[in-house]
Amino acid sequence: MARPFLFFFVGILGTTAIAASEAFSFSFGVHPSRAARSRSKKVSTPHHDDASSSPPSSRRHESRFGARAAAAIRLQSSPSGNTSGDVMDAISSELWELSECASLAYGYLSKPDGEVTAEDVVVACDAADAAAASPTDDGSATLYIDRYLSLRRKSHELGRYHLLVKLLKTDYDAYVKTAEFLSPSRISRGDLPNVQDVAYVDYIASSDAGGERDDDATKSSAAAGAAAATMGEDGQPLVADCELRDLSYDDSPLDKLLLFIFRKLVAENTGGVTSDVPGIKGLLDQGRRYMTRELPEGATYAEDHVRAQHDMVKNTLGGLMTPVLPPFYRIFMAGIVPKVTGTDYDGRQIGPWFYAPWLTSIVTPTFFGFLVGPSRPNRRSDGERGGLVVEKCKFLQESGCKGLCLHQCKIPAQEFFKEELGLELTVKPNFVTQECQWSFGETPLPPEEDPSFPTGCLVGCESRKAMAGRKSSALCM
Repeated sequence: MARPFLFFFVGILGTTAIAASEAFSFSFGVHPSRAARSRSKKVSTPHHDDASSSPPSSRRHESRFGARAAAAIRLQSSPSGNTSGDVMDAISSELWELSECASLAYGYLSKPDGEVTAEDVVVACDAADAAAASPTDDGSATLYIDRYLSLRRKSHELGRYHLLVKLLKTDYDAYVKTAEFLSPSRISRGDLPNVQDVAYVDYIASSDAGGERDDDATKSSAAAGAAAATMGEDGQPLVADCELRDLSYDDSPLDKLLLFIFRKLVAENTGGVTSDVPGIKGLLDQGRRYMTRELPEGATYAEDHVRAQHDMVKNTLGGLMTPVLPPFYRIFMAGIVPKVTGTDYDGRQIGPWFYAPWLTSIVTPTFFGFLVGPSRPNRRSDGERGGLVVEKCKFLQESGCKGLCLHQCKIPAQEFFKEELGLELTVKPNFVTQECQWSFGETPLPPEEDPSFPTGCLVGCESRKAMAGRKSSALCM
């Protein structure tokens, strides 16, 4: 999320660089255009004896792709002893390259959303790959700003990212197809603006002698498993388990403290349901015991107990946030007028403020990592800021239970943010990859109307075995 701000700063710096380049160059009698024409001579002919001008095709290439070929400067004294002229020539080249990189970034950022196509994204990929491959190993033909900062490559990668964002805003289906085509072979999955409907593909080397990758053999076992039809004991279809390797989570002291507090609150809000199992598995054991417990006569799992689970989680979240944070959030993020003004505006919501979804996605990873594991801000499905993707949900990985995911995470979290904090939230788990997309400020669909939410229990779900003979479809949808 900080990359756009970084390059905004670079753009300002680049503009300043142009002026500084002009000032330095003219002070020493070297105009940037003349410096660019002379730089290749100084590299190819260190003694300046048989230099010849570049052919027109080379100059056209330089004009198209920037001054990289002309920017190879080795800081050394010339026979005439014009050391300061060489130094200023090198500084001018670095500043000129900086301004070109800023111009590249601005060109990508200023492209109208409606004009972006999948081909534009591929071209940006080509440019980024070419920039990454250009620097030489010995450094004899590379500027410092490219060799050590890789600024030209990063400019193209920033542009590629924002082209994908623009495509995401205007044509979601085209974005998904483009992302699946380019990831992970050319773009890391972690560099995509949004991954919630992008199929997971694990590129593996084929058995071809040439070592080429076979596109027909690239589907991961997880994706293949998701497509396989598996039937449960009662003849109902089951959802395939995630077959990606489990992650081990390194909890911070803050994670351990928050988990300790959360488990105590769960015990209070469930009427004393506890577990001797340590860590997140103990919390999930508490949740499973509460979800599968015997109900009083007349109560139903499909209605009464589902609502009880939602209320339990919302009360626990409220206790974790303390009585101070929700009112603060409602005022300064959701834009809800407190009931103390004595006017008609008491309790009225005039927000959420424009920054609320984005800022919430920035803060959330620090305080909810103890439940879901590592996460990072990304874009929502509409391309706007305010998204958060959980890389591999700790809650889902360790529970292996769709009912716990649905009724003790997804639905109560959505309801808590809307009812208590005043901000809509959509939580979309991916049972193939165990990623989970959180979109703050986005109105959720009911699970039964969400095409991305599968029907049926997970194959390896322990809760299904505990509920044998009395399971309600409401537990797993």
